[in-house]
Amino acid sequence: MTDDLQHIPLRTGVTLAVAVAGDPANPPVILLHGFPESHRTWREVIPDLARDHFMIAPDQRGFAASSKPEGVENYAPDQILGDLIALADHFGIDRFTLVGHDWGGAIAWMAALQRPDRVARLVIVNAPHPFVFQRSLFDDADQRMASQYITAFRSPGIETHVAMIGMESFFDKSFAPHVDMTKVTAQERARYIADWSQPGALVAMLNWYRASAVIVPPPGETPERPAYLDAPFPPITQPTLVIWGLRDTALLPVQLEGLDALVPDLTVTRVDAGHFVPWENAPAVIAAMRDWGI
Repeated sequence: MTDDLQHIPLRTGVTLAVAVAGDPANPPVILLHGFPESHRTWREVIPDLARDHFMIAPDQRGFAASSKPEGVENYAPDQILGDLIALADHFGIDRFTLVGHDWGGAIAWMAALQRPDRVARLVIVNAPHPFVFQRSLFDDADQRMASQYITAFRSPGIETHVAMIGMESFFDKSFAPHVDMTKVTAQERARYIADWSQPGALVAMLNWYRASAVIVPPPGETPERPAYLDAPFPPITQPTLVIWGLRDTALLPVQLEGLDALVPDLTVTRVDAGHFVPWENAPAVIAAMRDWGI
């Protein structure tokens, strides 16, 4: 895929840099990346699907070449969902297939629940269902421990720490240990560091964590349990494909437990990859989506 991006001002007040591929007359697919990435999460997936789909992959607000508004409140999930709907409206798209990884997957789950009038089908790649994730943070000690990075990312001092050690050191210590570095070229590494080094970029990316309502209890504590965890939760009504890299050390396979009760029309494909499945094992992601009917 090329990196010829369209810079699209949205009614939500941000301008998103958007990779677009394929014929607009074909069925639309919108792809949402997560932390700490960009539209390039999908760099190996888009060319295949663009043969018969209209592909739209934004840099989400706060990331890469898109706007980075100040203030934690500007990264609340409803703000980002608003970007998604405004982006679809910009292209004149009513219903679409929505694909999300990591934080992009969190927004995709939310969009499927809140805007079933727009989301026709859902593809989730290593992004936990919000109910399953919050429940696991209370009930599964291993997942709670694995998620303590969220608390660290919410710390008001993390930007100062990164400034002190340098962005390259942040890459090597905080990102590289969690990815298959054999799949990261020197050019890709340089792109990450350049994206993160833009003014306001790091705080904007971390504000996604700060704006989230997810509760991450400290290890070993027994905090008050939210009542909704023991109450009925609305189902996902769309046909849903979940692609899960089983070597993910941040989001454990417990995220698949009980998912079928919340997603009646569910297909789960387990693949050999870590957390960054879309480029760690792009052929498996493409095959799963094609087999599912995309």
